[in-house]
Amino acid sequence: MKFTISTEKLKKWLEIVNHATASISTTPILENILLKVNYNNIILTSNNLEMAIEYIISEDITIEKEWSFCVPSKLFTNYMNLVQDDEVKIELLSDESIKINTGSWKLKIKWFEASEFPLIPTIREEISLNISGKIIKKSIDKTLFSSAEWNIRPTLAGLYVNIKNNEVIFASTDSFRLSEHKTPLTETVSTDFSQIIPSKTCNQIKSIIDDEQEVKIVSWDNQVAFLTWDVKVYSRLLNWKFPDYTSFFPNSYSTKAEVNRIDLMWALKKINLVSRENNYSIKMSLSGSRWIELETSETQIWEWDVTLIGVVEWEDNIVWINSTYFLEVLGVIETTHISISFENPLSPILISPVTDPDKSDTSNNSFKHIIMPLKI
Repeated sequence: MKFTISTEKLKKWLEIVNHATASISTTPILENILLKVNYNNIILTSNNLEMAIEYIISEDITIEKEWSFCVPSKLFTNYMNLVQDDEVKIELLSDESIKINTGSWKLKIKWFEASEFPLIPTIREEISLNISGKIIKKSIDKTLFSSAEWNIRPTLAGLYVNIKNNEVIFASTDSFRLSEHKTPLTETVSTDFSQIIPSKTCNQIKSIIDDEQEVKIVSWDNQVAFLTWDVKVYSRLLNWKFPDYTSFFPNSYSTKAEVNRIDLMWALKKINLVSRENNYSIKMSLSGSRWIELETSETQIWEWDVTLIGVVEWEDNIVWINSTYFLEVLGVIETTHISISFENPLSPILISPVTDPDKSDTSNNSFKHIIMPLKI
């Protein structure tokens, strides 16, 4: 087996498939990448048994002979990151090793039998639909941050994805906060999709697919696959039932405020230096006198108090809130101003974008988020 490949492209492809390589595993073969060398392409595959990635290489390669083998992912990738030559020639040797020749450097790596590598699930298109990569990436970005950690709440460590008729809905919650992002579709989908996709998988999908790509989503049994022309991402689904969350979003409020998002973010970044001593709890006071005050309790370091100008409607009120949660949701909103509303100091705090009057893009109105207040 011999083939020649662009160094730059190989580095890029290795970076992608490494997202599903097990770094430390009781099954050593999972720490490897499978290379299937065909006459017209090379398929790189990684599989950690929860998620698998296939990358099909059909450009910038010259293939002389076919073969399939596995190589240690970490060693292979670290070595390639040091290579500066334009091309790499890889050759299979008779002593169960491969020779990597870059012109100025040569390296021999022991290879393992391809038959030892776990099989990728066979796709059965029980559910199949096409969605743009841009919609998928933006929906993940708007909701991933409020999903639960697997080791803390595994039943909530995923994104609920509901695609039906002419709308895509992503939602997530860790029981302390809840995000929902809706995107209208220009064409009605013929097949409904309603599943919980692990947060780890969603995080990798966001970094792998491009905005311009059309992504085919296929689901069967307990599996889901995201397919583009050159990348295939396979993942197990979470079998738990996602909470019926829609009733959690409040329909009324006694206090509502609008404030500049950037000013608020800077204030929270500063106040976090102090609030971390109190588990990031801060007091937010809203006054009809057009001000919003943020303050911390006194800590061993210091205390902090900042006042922002805003528009406050209805009743003056005080609520305690986690400043890190507050800061994270502001980071996924794109508008200049945001709205803060709640019924009383113990009710959910609704945070949503305020459409910029000088911009025609109203897509941010499809996002809403609630944070549960702290009981002090």
